[in-house]
Amino acid sequence: MDKQAASAHHANPPAPEEFAHWRRNLIVCVFGSFTTIVAMTLMLPFLPLYVEQLGVKDHAAIVQWSGIAYGATFFTAALTAPLWGRLADLYGRKPMLIRASLGMAIIMSLMGMAHNVWQLVGLRLLAGLLGGFASGSTVLVATQTPKDRCGWALGVLSSGIMAGNLVGPLIGGSLPPLIGIRSTFLAAGALIFITFLATVLFVKNERQPGASKKGSKRGSWAALADKRPTVAMLFTGMLLMLANMSIEPIITVYVAQIVDLHQVTFVAGLVMSAAALGSILSASYLGRLADRLGHWNVIIGCLAVAGILLIPQAFVTQGWQLILLRFLMGLALGGLLPCVASVIRHNVPAAIAGNMLGYSTSAQYTGQVVGPLAGGFVGGHFGMREVFFGTSALMIAGAVYNWILRASILDKAADSTLSGAAEQARKEP
Repeated sequence: MDKQAASAHHANPPAPEEFAHWRRNLIVCVFGSFTTIVAMTLMLPFLPLYVEQLGVKDHAAIVQWSGIAYGATFFTAALTAPLWGRLADLYGRKPMLIRASLGMAIIMSLMGMAHNVWQLVGLRLLAGLLGGFASGSTVLVATQTPKDRCGWALGVLSSGIMAGNLVGPLIGGSLPPLIGIRSTFLAAGALIFITFLATVLFVKNERQPGASKKGSKRGSWAALADKRPTVAMLFTGMLLMLANMSIEPIITVYVAQIVDLHQVTFVAGLVMSAAALGSILSASYLGRLADRLGHWNVIIGCLAVAGILLIPQAFVTQGWQLILLRFLMGLALGGLLPCVASVIRHNVPAAIAGNMLGYSTSAQYTGQVVGPLAGGFVGGHFGMREVFFGTSALMIAGAVYNWILRASILDKAADSTLSGAAEQARKEP
């Protein structure tokens, strides 16, 4: 672990009882995050059809309303993530998971009962406002797992979240023809209700409600002795999601240039899934590696490798080449989010960890919104290769920024240690 992370951790040592149930909590959090993400993403394949069922007939309007309905959740989730993180610091992590799972179960069921597109958009806004099980799970796992297992545990959780993103659209494409769109929403609500029950029955809270109020009286940012690691991780999380999502708007069009017309949608689907599959496979391994080598070291390496892998993607001539490169990029990126959460956790006081991780979630949602907009703009005005080049430059710049900042912090810590030792030597007879 990095020296800075170690010093911050020892400054806020967790009580031993906080680790008593971390494995059981991790299992519930992985299951709950998987089910809630599946429920949130399964509507992707049939959302335009549902919008049409709700009375929107014009083709352009269907596309527009589908985009609004899908993006609405990310908008409110980005705004409220820091609030839920702060409330988790004040009242415990488990109540936030209970709120998120019960709220999502109700909202998903109500989506199946919508009568017009305005109600659907409103419910999607509420889903972002009341949801957040995955981000709440990240807070609980990050603050309640032993420090030497934190990266691995967050990697396992990240794999569950990404698996939900991968499986959700597959279920959404196969279930509605069997039971109908409205019944699919009700089934998703029932699945999340099982998560709610599992959270109530099996998750053990790490501290009594209100235990951290005393430590949260100061403003969250004012309580940070050194804000640079946290700011760097907010930037890195946003950069990761921006890099992932900037390619999404152009993939289908890009694939159409290198494969036969009848293969475009199939190959594009494989390209989109390849990165997610790579991340699922590598997240826990890279998390375990980070526990040994230092989380910041893995972040720097992952950003650099991903930036390099983006360059040959601009020159592929066959579909399998793009699929392979996206898979390798997913392997590289799989460890980033767990390591980002670990660095934040080890560099902030325990009393405000939830709030800071909430800001991290907001930064990631910002990347999810900005990425497709930036990728679509650059691809439309400058060319699709330029999207890969631009994203590569951002990733490599992020690696350099983190490397310089980490070196600066370690040098400052070393100087502080030497000056403290010299002062102690002068005081000794």
